[in-house]
Amino acid sequence: MTMLALYTWTTPNGRKVSIMLEELGLDYEVRPVDITRRAQFSAEFLALSPNSKIPVIIDPEGPDTRPIVVFESGAILIYLAEKSGRLLPRDPRSRYDVLQWLMFQMGGIGPTFGQVHHFLRFADEQVPYAIRRYCAEARRLYAVLERRLAEREWLAGDDYSIADIATYPWVARHPWQQVELADYPAVAAWYERIGCRPAVQRGMEVPA
Repeated sequence: MTMLALYTWTTPNGRKVSIMLEELGLDYEVRPVDITRRAQFSAEFLALSPNSKIPVIIDPEGPDTRPIVVFESGAILIYLAEKSGRLLPRDPRSRYDVLQWLMFQMGGIGPTFGQVHHFLRFADEQVPYAIRRYCAEARRLYAVLERRLAEREWLAGDDYSIADIATYPWVARHPWQQVELADYPAVAAWYERIGCRPAVQRGMEVPA
């Protein structure tokens, strides 16, 4: 059987998928896409990912037994959850609870934290307004997580899910966001629970 291929790099979005694959125990081949060398803009990768973003998976055994290419990290998590029957509930109410918190990460945490990383670490010049704006929004999003996790162990429902997997690698970069997790004790406890999982530890090291 041909192995599933993961095109990825050492970013939160990439690590979402490697964590998921490790949690599921699926065999996969890592194909690094060095975004520091703009490898994501190569013609070969563009053919897989129209938006020139990692991660991408190629599953040689797709839903109809034919190979399938899936890009966008959230879509990949949903695909793998449905393929395996794990980490995304089948019950409609619980399923949409997970999906809404996955979308919270995709539409809020990811874009905002990414802008914080850019303006604090990578921008060619300091832009005080942008730094204030995105850092304030990042703290607001941490407060949303704090309220949610003060009421429950996991982001959605009673169980660990793809919503937690999607959010964890972004919170793992809290030093890049100049955020002290001690200011958000429920988030800190959730972060520690997830970080103790062996599959998460392995997934966070991909690619080596």
